[in-house]
Amino acid sequence: MGGIHFLDIVVLFVYLIVIVIIGVISSKSVKNTGDFFIGGRRFGKFMTMMFNFGTGTHSDQAVGVISKCYQVGLAGIWYQWLWLLVNPFYWLIGPVLRRLRIVTTADYFAKRYNKSVAALYALVAMVILMLNIGTMLLGSGRVIEAVSGQNISFAVAVLGMTALFLIYGIAGGLIAAFWTDFLQGILTIILSFILLPFAIAGVGGFTGLHEKLSGGPNDMFSLIAPGEITIFFILITVINAMLGWALQPQAILMAAACRTEMDSRIGVTYGNYIKRFCTVAWAFTGLCCIVLFPSLENPDHAFGVAARHLLPTGLVGLLIASVLASVQSSCDALMVAASGIFTRNVYQAYISKEKSEKHYLFVGRATSFFIVAGSLAFAFYLPGVIAALELFWKLPALMGIPFWIGIFWRRANSTAAWVSFLLAFAAFFVCEMDLFIGYEVSLPWQMVIYITAGLTGAVIAGLVTKPHPKEKLDLFYNDLLKPVDVVESLTSDTMTA
Repeated sequence: MGGIHFLDIVVLFVYLIVIVIIGVISSKSVKNTGDFFIGGRRFGKFMTMMFNFGTGTHSDQAVGVISKCYQVGLAGIWYQWLWLLVNPFYWLIGPVLRRLRIVTTADYFAKRYNKSVAALYALVAMVILMLNIGTMLLGSGRVIEAVSGQNISFAVAVLGMTALFLIYGIAGGLIAAFWTDFLQGILTIILSFILLPFAIAGVGGFTGLHEKLSGGPNDMFSLIAPGEITIFFILITVINAMLGWALQPQAILMAAACRTEMDSRIGVTYGNYIKRFCTVAWAFTGLCCIVLFPSLENPDHAFGVAARHLLPTGLVGLLIASVLASVQSSCDALMVAASGIFTRNVYQAYISKEKSEKHYLFVGRATSFFIVAGSLAFAFYLPGVIAALELFWKLPALMGIPFWIGIFWRRANSTAAWVSFLLAFAAFFVCEMDLFIGYEVSLPWQMVIYITAGLTGAVIAGLVTKPHPKEKLDLFYNDLLKPVDVVESLTSDTMTA
């Protein structure tokens, strides 16, 4: 492998052997769609915590934070730290998702509204998941491209990682993803902190870093970047994140593949808190890169260039193994989520209703290939990691209003859900395409516009149209109010249209 020492190759080889063993063992545990799509709801607090940390943390996020900090200073940390202010709400949101007793988020829309709203969400969710996977491949590909001195091209890196997680995820489903997330959680912590000591030493310690970057009109240690990352930016992106987190299709896996709602509460909350500490290391690595490599043409290369120049032999291989682990565990979990949504809420609902578990398991695995093809299109089309992250913040929030009003407002109906999404999407499209009276709308104002449009449409439509029958609503809210304090069999889960 060009640009990588033999010892680094040995480290990678050991990692791949471990992954193959996990994949083979996991594949033997997959007996039905419940095992493949949601792991049979068999995981406890610790495994749920590591799954949340692993699935929610991947190398493209490290690349994104380092890239943004390289451009604007420490304020770039908000490209992941915005979730820090959302974290306390996971203690409440996790149990809500577990109480819904669903396999996919689209099942929620079917239970609360009807099949048409579930199918709408299914299509939106597949785009979200393909974007998410594509972003991970984009960020990880840039790391490998840079760390190898561009001897491994971006295209080769992306295609290689794709083949790895595709084969692995199809074989083991969510069970494989859980176990690789456990391994990836450990490697991600190593990945986050392995480079920082060498980077800090290279700039003369924290004192040297502070002397070079603090003070002046553009203080790189400020958590605010005037004109770009302002207090208004932080406030609106946090609100948007609270609105959209549960709509990320993998969120239901992160919150509901466990035994009880307390497992979900602890796993979701604390798994995500671990990530916030890693974000600090990414941010300071980005600051060091400003001093050490001041003239990079592509900020997305900062992480990989720093690793290539600062890490000793062997640790480069460990870093690449960490990158592969983050892609492996996160992408296969997202791929499984996408295939589950399509199989249950499009194929089974509209195409073939009366087939065996074996048939639907085959469809779920076959769908994975199409999901990956769309993900590759995003990986090669998106202009950069920062643009990809910003797009990923927006898309889930477009379905956020129908989700939350369905929980808190009994008058919300399928018409309100459709009107809310269509208005929010129209506002998003106008802003995204710079069609807003010839004026380029900033990111937080884009969020204000599409959230306002979606909420207004939902309320008006809900008030002027008939609510769903009381019997249907009672069935939904009875489930929502019933705690999951004992292990419930997956057979008790239902998807109503």
